[in-house]
Amino acid sequence: MTEENRSGVGDSKVIVTNQEGIHENLGDIVEKHFSHPFQKPYQAHTQKAFDDINAIVINFLLNNPNGEIIVDSCCGVGQSTRLLAQRNPDALVVGIDKSAHRIDRNVEGFEASTGYHANNYHLIRADLNDFYRLVKAANWPVAKHYILYPNPWPKSKHVQRRWHGSAVFPTLITIGQQLILRSNWRLYLEEFQFAADIAGLQGQISDVDDSQPLTPFEAKYQASGQPCWQLQLSAATYAS
Repeated sequence: MTEENRSGVGDSKVIVTNQEGIHENLGDIVEKHFSHPFQKPYQAHTQKAFDDINAIVINFLLNNPNGEIIVDSCCGVGQSTRLLAQRNPDALVVGIDKSAHRIDRNVEGFEASTGYHANNYHLIRADLNDFYRLVKAANWPVAKHYILYPNPWPKSKHVQRRWHGSAVFPTLITIGQQLILRSNWRLYLEEFQFAADIAGLQGQISDVDDSQPLTPFEAKYQASGQPCWQLQLSAATYAS
């Protein structure tokens, strides 16, 4: 559970944390994960989900040699996946979420409200800790990787539950030529930026100015009068 307070005219929440800045142990945590590769066995449901989508990706690339793969991590109900597919009609967009209950829940409402029907996206249920490693092993040519769910875990003791403090972080940051994160907690993005810099991956934090919010979270931020920030990292600076 996250620690939050109500604020603003909408129902989004302001992040409350007992940290005053970047977590004092984050550098050591990241270095440890780079020194000890994550080798947990793959869960069967994620292996099956990956095998199914990997066949689709291989077929897409065979028929579209210059086609782009876009990954939408923690896609929730899939609104962001569908919008990214709409904005990138020549790409194949893959949305992943761990919850079978959330995923694909609002497809009819989305298509009815936008008039958009697409066949260039897929939504799958999988554990991203396993999925990232499978994507890397398969060498998917991912052009853009979005992580739009806030995932803050703002209590200091929970730093290793944040993506940049997790054991899969060294693999995560290799997925995509561009890595794009959004959150209403700027410190979360500053920590991710700090962790990525240790690996030689650099980027910039900017305000989100999107007239059509990608996720329901962003819509709540706007309704609550809260800012939303984006961190964009480019693999062009990645130290291999």
